[in-house]
Amino acid sequence: MPDALHSLGQLQNKSLREHIVDVLHEAILCGDLSPGQPLIETDLAAQLGVSRAPLREPIQILNSEGLVETIPRRGTRVSTLERKDIVELYSLRGVLEALAIRCIIDQSDPCDLRRLDAICERMSNAANANRLRKVNDLDHSFHDTLIAMSGHCLLQTTWNLVALRVRRVMTLRNMRNDDIRLVAYSHLPILDAIRDRDGERATSAIEAHVATGGDLVAEDWEVDTMPAPLQRQDL
Repeated sequence: MPDALHSLGQLQNKSLREHIVDVLHEAILCGDLSPGQPLIETDLAAQLGVSRAPLREPIQILNSEGLVETIPRRGTRVSTLERKDIVELYSLRGVLEALAIRCIIDQSDPCDLRRLDAICERMSNAANANRLRKVNDLDHSFHDTLIAMSGHCLLQTTWNLVALRVRRVMTLRNMRNDDIRLVAYSHLPILDAIRDRDGERATSAIEAHVATGGDLVAEDWEVDTMPAPLQRQDL
């Protein structure tokens, strides 16, 4: 019986850890926690309604993902974004998505594009309703789906390594866009070129689309030093 109780405790702790990771992911990836913003364990614990102990492993996970950084004797903060980081990330992203498009077009059977069509339609509707967070979610979903439809397993694995960082930059970029309808509309030339099975046009379209986010520079962002409230009910 003691062993069974010990296992149950581990399961509960794992569940709590995963929930905390999800909440912190969302706060960083949606821009509620800004680049360079300090993560103070006591404040986060109070906002989330937990003790400090369950926070330590989630913060280690985010460290390994590159979303936060721990600086000796200075504490932990949301990772900053420098020009070099974004240039490297977006140059790799362009290569990965261009490869995905070539794989989709080269498939012997015409690829069913209804999933991408549906995402674009929902993104346009969200943009017209000025729902930025929904647009961000669908923007990321479009590119995740593009990679998945390639059928290239190693490409998918490589994408998974950078997907969170890509989503973060997408979100920050979209937040600075005066008209989020342009975010939604910018996906249509990519989809049209894939539908026409025009590899050169599709590759050019995705490269141009990705390049629009490459000029984001972290120093231009105002960092709010007050942590945004994280909702306890999310746990």
